Order: sequence, then structure tokens, then C-alpha cells
Amino acid sequence: MGPIILLIILILIILLLASCIKIVPQAQAYVVERLGAYQGTWSVGLKVKLPIIDKVVRKVNLKEQVVDFAPQPVITKDNVTMRIDTVVFFQITDPKLYTYGVENPIMAIENLTATTLRNIIGDLELDQTLTSRETINTKMRASLDVATDPWGIRVTRVELKNIIPPAAIQDAMEKQMKAERERREAILRAEGEKKSTILVAEGKKQSAILEAEAEKQSAILRAEAEKEKMIREAEGEAEAILKVQQATADGIRFIREAGADETVLKLRSLDAFEKAADGKATKIIIPSEIQNLAGLLASAKEVLNS
Repeated sequence: MGPIILLIILILIILLLASCIKIVPQAQAYVVERLGAYQGTWSVGLKVKLPIIDKVVRKVNLKEQVVDFAPQPVITKDNVTMRIDTVVFFQITDPKLYTYGVENPIMAIENLTATTLRNIIGDLELDQTLTSRETINTKMRASLDVATDPWGIRVTRVELKNIIPPAAIQDAMEKQMKAERERREAILRAEGEKKSTILVAEGKKQSAILEAEAEKQSAILRAEAEKEKMIREAEGEAEAILKVQQATADGIRFIREAGADETVLKLRSLDAFEKAADGKATKIIIPSEIQNLAGLLASAKEVLNS
């Protein structure tokens, strides 16, 4: 039995010594007490404690932590009761203060958050509460950071997760939002109709301008055509007159070349006047020579008839 007892004792000693060797991982710290009194804080690395005398009373997580608290009832300045749940981000900066400063740090932070939130919301009305989240977050973070500093905790951020007003308030807000949407829709519809009317008027204006321009061009073309027609008619009349004059000149020249005397020429002139009158002229002035010749012809006619 002696060797077995020694072996058991040896195993116990080895286990005891092994339990005195501690490895502190990254982002953690160990708070160690010696005979019930604070002895020190171990940081990262291999640590050895005295058996039975030293004791690791708390392993502290130095990472930033997040705590989501249940909705808390709060009352606004205008006596509206609502429920708000918060999210708190914090980090332990002093493991000793965190271990000995408060009995239950998380519960303490939760209660402190609820009281701070009630104090801040109590100074705000409902509309301010719904539209001032950033301001509330900033005030709460500042207040909590100051209050938790003696506990070795630094509050890095506070967020209002949900703001839950009463059912009646929610119904009124929904009706208000619906009315606002309908108002915006009416404004947009009116703007659309206005733009449509303006576009139609602009179209009619452009159409009238184009019609007037087309009428103007048509009138110009008609005037030019009429002018061209008149010019061509005048040219035709002038050419006809020229041909008549040319024929007359050719006839007179032919008579002269044929040796006709002055009497024949006068008779031809009289014939020309007869044709000029053509039964349409009301008054014709005849030269005296032609009148004398006409009288002579009348006398000769009477003699022949007698």
C-alpha cells in the first residue's frame, strides 16, 4: 500500500502545481486575491499563483460588449406614455473597479439606463422624442459614462432601438401620414395637370404660328404668281402691239414702194381710224386733211348717183 499512496500523493501534488499555472488569453484580465485581499490583476501571458493562498476571483473580458435592454416605460413632457428599448455599448477599462465597484454591473447599467432615459424623455414632448434620437443618444451616453466610471466601465455608445408609442397615438400618426401622402399626391397631380395644360397651350401656339407662317408663304407665292401672270400678259400685249405697228409700218412702206399718191395714204388713214373706233369710241378727232378728203368723196358719190 505504501507505493500506491506515494503515487497518489505525487499525482495530487502535480495536479495542485498544474492548477497554480494560469495562461491569461488575449483581451482578458484575471483579478487575483491573496488570503481574501486584492493581490493584483494579471494581464496576457503565463502566470503562476501560490497554491491555496492565491485565488482568481474574476476573469474580466476587456472586449467591447453590447447589452440589449428590454423596453422601459417612459412618460413625455406632454404626458404620453411610451415604451423605449435601448442598446448600450460598453468596455471594461479597470478590472479591479469592475470587480469591487458594484455587485452586478450589468443590472446596475440597466437600471441606470432606465432612470437616465426617463429623466431625458421627461423634458421632451412626443414630437421631439420621435425626431431627436441623436440628441437623446448623446445625452444618455454622457450621463452613463460619468456614472459608470467608478465601476471601471466606459460607455462608448447608446442607441434607442425602438420607440413604441400607445396604440391611439400610432393610429393618429398613421392617419396623419396618410393625409400627408394624399396631400403630396394631390400636389403632384395638380403639378402634372398644370404642366400638361402649359404643353397643350404651347402646342396650340406653335400650331397657330406655323399656320400663320404657311398662310404668309402661300400669299407671297400667290402674289408672285399673279405678278408673273401680269408681267407675261403685259409682255404679250406689248409684243402684239409691236407686231401691229410692225405690220402697219410694213403696209405703209409697201404702199410707198408701190407709188401710191397722198390721197390713197389719206384713205388708208381714214380706214385705220374706222377700225380704231370699232363702234366703241364715243368721240374721235380726225385731222382736217382727212375731213376734206371725206367731203370730196361724198360729193363724188352724189354726182355718180345723179
